[in-house]
Amino acid sequence: MPRIRDIAQICKSKNAGPFMVTIDVLFEDPALYRRVKATGVLSAALFARLYGVAEGDVLFTPYDTASAFKATLPRLVPAGDFGDTDVYGAQQHAPLLDVEVPL
Repeated sequence: MPRIRDIAQICKSKNAGPFMVTIDVLFEDPALYRRVKATGVLSAALFARLYGVAEGDVLFTPYDTASAFKATLPRLVPAGDFGDTDVYGAQQHAPLLDVEVPL
């Protein structure tokens, strides 16, 4: 079964302020994007489970025109605070890379 790392053109994360992180998953092929979207694998529930936050705290948006998904969620440790290991939020997409998509 393919993983996000195998099928997404881009999977990246960045801070959305010091208390939130945003994760983008983009597909080069709109048909592949539609197939992934139809599986329902990428969802607010998935991000909540992967990142240990409440599902209601995840803003999950599919962007059909861009063949992309965006999730914005709270950081468990604010950027730059004690215990923060990724001040820019640039490595927060890593747990998503191994998510399998049943295509």
